[in-house]
Formats: sequence, C-alpha cells, structure tokens
Amino acid sequence: MIAIYEFDKLSPEEILNRDIQSEEDVSQAVDAVISTVRKEGDKALLDYTRRFDGVALSSLAVTEEEINAAWEQVEEDFRETLRMAAENIRHFHEKQVHRDFVLTDTPGVVMGQRYTPIEKVGVCVPRSPVAFPSTILMNVIPAKIAGVKEIVLVTPPEKDGSISSSALAAAKIAGATKIFKCGGAQAVAALAYGTESIPAVDKIVGPGGIFVATAKRKVFGKVAIDMIAGPSEILVLSDGKSDPRWVAADLLSQAEHDVLASAVLVTDSRELAENVQTEIEIQLARLPRREVARKSIDDNGKIILTDSLEKAVEAANLIAPEHLELCVEDPFALLPRVKNAGSIFLGRNTPEALGDYFAGPNHTLPTSGTARFSSPLSVDDFVKKSSFLYYTREAISPVADRVADFALREGLYAHAQSVLARKEN
Repeated sequence: MIAIYEFDKLSPEEILNRDIQSEEDVSQAVDAVISTVRKEGDKALLDYTRRFDGVALSSLAVTEEEINAAWEQVEEDFRETLRMAAENIRHFHEKQVHRDFVLTDTPGVVMGQRYTPIEKVGVCVPRSPVAFPSTILMNVIPAKIAGVKEIVLVTPPEKDGSISSSALAAAKIAGATKIFKCGGAQAVAALAYGTESIPAVDKIVGPGGIFVATAKRKVFGKVAIDMIAGPSEILVLSDGKSDPRWVAADLLSQAEHDVLASAVLVTDSRELAENVQTEIEIQLARLPRREVARKSIDDNGKIILTDSLEKAVEAANLIAPEHLELCVEDPFALLPRVKNAGSIFLGRNTPEALGDYFAGPNHTLPTSGTARFSSPLSVDDFVKKSSFLYYTREAISPVADRVADFALREGLYAHAQSVLARKEN
C-alpha cells in the first residue's frame, strides 16, 4: 500500500530518493557491447538481437514493403487518431522554430546568428510490450520541423521479427527516413559509430531502459544526446476537492510503466490522501500490469501531506518531477509558482496521458530531478546555432588597440598581432 508522509518530517533525501547512475556491472556490460559493435558491425547487432530479443534476423532494415503492409493492417480509425495526434504535435512544435537575426547598427560591422539543422539524427524507441507509436511521433516530428535530412529510427523487433504495424504507421506519418530492427545499448552504439547497415548519426534522442541510458552517456562526445532519461515519474498536486478515483488512476498511469517508476501525490487534505490510498488498492486489482504497478507503488510511491498548497508547490519544486498535475480549483494561479517540472498539466480534467499521446507538447521529458536544469525535447534539440561577424577595415581600426591590449593581458601575443596587422598600411 502506498505510504502517507508528512512533508515537514521528511528529509530532502527521503523526498527525492532517486539516482540514475547505473550499477558497475551494467556499465561494464555496456562497454563490452559498444566495443563489440564497433569491431563487428552488423554481425554483432544480429548476434545481440538473437541473444537479447530471441529473434534470428537475416536483415536489420525495415523494407518499404513492410511499412506499406503495416499501413494497410492498421484500422482507419487509428490511422486517423495518428494523423490528429501528429497534427497537434506539429502545431505545437512549429511555434518553437527560431529565426535568424542580423545586427547592422554599428557602421562597418555586421553580426548575427543563424540556425541550421543537424544533418543526421537517431531515434531510439523502446519496446514494452510493443514499439511505442507515441514516442515515434514525439521524436521524429520535431526533427522534421527543424529540417533534419536523415532520421534513423531503431527499435527492437517482436518475437516474429516484425515491428508492430501501429509503430510503422506512426513512422510513416511522422516522416522517419530509415527504420532498423535493433534496440538496447547495441542500437546506441550502432548509431554512434555506424555499421554496414546503420549509418552513424550526429545526435541520438529517445528514451530507453538503464542499458540505453548508460550507452547514451558513454557515447556522448562522439555524438550529441538529448538527455539521460531515468524511470518515469508523476507528481499529482491536489487540493481536497479532487475525485480520489481520478487521482489514483493518474498515479497508476505511471506506475504501470516500470517497477522503478515513481508516483507521488502531494496534497493539503488528509481525507483525500486516505481515500486515494484506498482507491489505488481497488484499481490495482483490475490492472493487467498489476505486478509492475504494485512494485512501483510499494517501492517508490508516496503520498505527502502538507499544511497548505503553498507548501505543496514547495515540495513539487524540490522533487522537480517529469510530469506535474495541478489538480486544484485555480491551476493558473499556481502555475507561476512552479519552477521545476518537465511538463505541467492544469486542472482536474487534464490527465497526464493526454500529453503522452495526443495534445501536442512533447512527452520526452527530463526525469530524476533534472527538470531543475533541463527541458522537454523540442525543435531546439535538432538545430545548432552559428554566429557570424563582419568588420570593414574602417571599423576594425578604432578598436584594434583595445583588442590587442586585451589579448596581451592574457599572454597571447599572436592574437594581438593578428588584430594590429589590420592597422598597418
């Protein structure tokens, strides 16, 4: 049963209780996988797919025929759902596009900034129990909006060697350019270093378990990554007027993800806390994934009692959750006080699942408290910025001595001379 705590009696360590660092044996195993993939390429990927996924493949690539067949297998009603979700995601993310700028307010000087898309991006999509169509939409669409030319999608195959028809339909709508039947740390290694089939990319995005997260950390520097994702999290901040059935359902929506997922309720109402505690037990019994959700709730779930909503917001900012629901009478009044959260869901009628699948904001979010300093996946993750600068001879002359003096104070003589030379006749 989920435990109830009083906020003022908890230490920060007890409130947070999270660590995304992998164990040493995981780190060593990932090192071995990366090394083997670098040496053996596709052969290693096929071997690992046989060992880890129980599938003997002759080829890693998903063919155009497979994609078209999958499209026909998906019911038209779900195809329409995918189209609607994709349009919502595009509409939201198109607002994130930055514009180049140029400054010409100083005579003889032109400077500015331009945005250019990353050339090649790899998208990791977990399979649990099937490849997530929602993750495909959320990761591929912002890359397309940014102008990425090559989007390489990797996901583990099912036992029959296929990728789910729903996932392939989502990839078709989103615009993935290549799809491969490969997952885990070996897929990350392939994207970072390239194999005979899988091209090396410039950046790797997308969620995954501890092996994927550890592999992304290890290849960072060779390629860019979006973030190191930990287990899924939800924090429901509620007053006493919320329906305990709804709150319990929202907490369980994350608990069913993973035994390591955390579901937290912060409330100023003991009555609601006790009712949610009871309701979780009732709903758990009906869940198909109740064993997973049960362990998540028992090990990582919490109900935290505060003496006010102001204190509840303080607790939420300390935890910095991936998903934050403000189930209160006036969520917009509390919104300005929220400093640390990946995605915020306002009001009693906005469950986190809306954001997972359909509404538009991205569901690839910072976890494990990293919302203190990082942000949801966005178009920004798929572009890079370059500054540019132009001076005429007339513009550099008046400032050359100042720049040279600056360089000499740092002990860099050649820097100074490179500027002073422009003053000479």
